[in-house]
Amino acid sequence: MEFSAKGMRVLVTAGAAGIGRVIARTFHEHGAQVHICDIDEKALASTKKQLPAVTQTVADVARLDDVERLFADVKKTLHGLDVLVNNAGIAGPTAKVEDIRPEDWDRTIAIDLNGMFYCTRKAMPLIKEAGGGSIINLSSAAGRLAFPMRTPYSAAKWAIVGFTES
Repeated sequence: MEFSAKGMRVLVTAGAAGIGRVIARTFHEHGAQVHICDIDEKALASTKKQLPAVTQTVADVARLDDVERLFADVKKTLHGLDVLVNNAGIAGPTAKVEDIRPEDWDRTIAIDLNGMFYCTRKAMPLIKEAGGGSIINLSSAAGRLAFPMRTPYSAAKWAIVGFTES
């Protein structure tokens, strides 16, 4: 079965390595114009060598200023948006609740949940302007089942499911 993404304009957060890079590559191989962001400049450089047509921005989705700059780049390079893949996320700390440092909790929620919200918020006007599209929010089994010793990650992933279903 052949799937075409020809003509689609796609943004993949955390698209320079791992699952994000595979998603970006797959969309690109099926005809989409793809833009990625990541905080890892070394991974971005590697991805640029492997996928030179994929445009990119160094951005931390947990930072509003970075998300503003990211979407300015998306508008400039893609001239709109049809698909947003909210892939950015971190595992966060593995510890008992009482042993989790507040700054580790905050960083996990900021990247895994707030970053998804910030990007979705900026993507919606572009997707509406395009006449519709798709937003793919990655969660995990931790978004449906208990995940002992991973409270910040589980909380964020449950929230992503709730946000997406809402």
